[in-house]
Amino acid sequence: MDVRVPRLAEGVESATVANILVAPGDRIEKDQVILELETEKAVGPIPSPVSGEVSRIHVKPGDEVSVGQPLITLSESGAAATAPAPEAKPQPAAQAKSVRPAAAPEPARAAPQAAGEYRYQSAAGAPPPAAPSVRKIAGELGIDLTRVKGSERGGRITIADLRSYIAALQQRPADGAPAAAPTAVAEEKHAPQAIDFSRWGPVEKKPITSVRRTIGQRMYESWHTIPHVTQFEDIDITNVTNLRKQYGPELAKKGKHLTLTPFVLKAVVAALKKYPIFNSSLDEATGEVVYKNYFHIGVAVDTEAGLIVPVLRDVDKKTLADLSQELNALVERTRKRKVSLDELQGGSFTISNQGGIGGGHFTPIINKPEVAILGIGRSSLKAAVKDGKIEARPILPLALSYDHRVVDGADAVRFIGELVGVLENFPEDLLKD
Repeated sequence: MDVRVPRLAEGVESATVANILVAPGDRIEKDQVILELETEKAVGPIPSPVSGEVSRIHVKPGDEVSVGQPLITLSESGAAATAPAPEAKPQPAAQAKSVRPAAAPEPARAAPQAAGEYRYQSAAGAPPPAAPSVRKIAGELGIDLTRVKGSERGGRITIADLRSYIAALQQRPADGAPAAAPTAVAEEKHAPQAIDFSRWGPVEKKPITSVRRTIGQRMYESWHTIPHVTQFEDIDITNVTNLRKQYGPELAKKGKHLTLTPFVLKAVVAALKKYPIFNSSLDEATGEVVYKNYFHIGVAVDTEAGLIVPVLRDVDKKTLADLSQELNALVERTRKRKVSLDELQGGSFTISNQGGIGGGHFTPIINKPEVAILGIGRSSLKAAVKDGKIEARPILPLALSYDHRVVDGADAVRFIGELVGVLENFPEDLLKD
């Protein structure tokens, strides 16, 4: 029997083989981990559904695999009870080989949908509904999704719809129509060209990791689909600094290292409650703004593999001390690549703190589908006027990037003003258990 790539998570159709933990000839037991797959910046174990002997390994580390693709082949015990493909009903052993994920469009859909005649329109200006994987493929091929007619509920576009549209484009020359869509021509015109840098001196090449590809793809999509605006501000954190000095040593004895980030987390929640538009997302499929009644805050973590954003759940329900402990543990697990895929999803707002490595103001890119992200730089002593006198005060640079489709500039000023007010006058009782 073949052990195949299972359904990994909602909307996740592919992954990269990180580690293979078995070899041909190995005897394995049911639920024994056979390999690890890397997806959405998380590394997860894949257990064997049955016991048996490894007769063949179909993949190697670094391979990109999709749901339903064979990983290893087992023989002996368990071979008769062939494991079905994910989310499929059990099949008899004689029919097991026929179970495959759909890889080609249905014949009925192969009939061209009159390419070039259909045009998706939305009163709210939202793009046509489609999964991220469909958008990625369409972008790589230069296909305008507003020209593709979706077959699922609400006009949602599937891979089969995309294939049908491409088939229609291929048939157009036979009908005397133009040979290619304008977007495809533009894609070909601007296709990347290989450059031989070794002509000018020694070079070294390293492949882009799957994590780096994921980061790049998401940053590209966010930057090119969201109109970013960044609001800058400086804040006097004398009060927070004094509270850290006062309560930090005692909390450290309990294993709770009190950094600046938990203070910012609490201040962000206070601002989100007052201005809930920043705790929302734009549903591009329906043209609706979704307001979230939970406060799950993502915290960007700098790792050797790249920037990873795990999520702290229910920040509003936790004490400052508990947030410090949970945050430290989450950051440590993230740097060791031990966070689960679930811990990387479901955020409603993100904080990117560069203070630990230096830097001042910067323009953070929104973590789509959120509508805002807060960037924090490194605090430094600067001259400030206090009660009519010039004093050296610790000043923290803040940068709030927001989606201008959803958030207005006046709202951003009010939000960051609320944030500054809470931090500069942080309530001491929040540090008491």
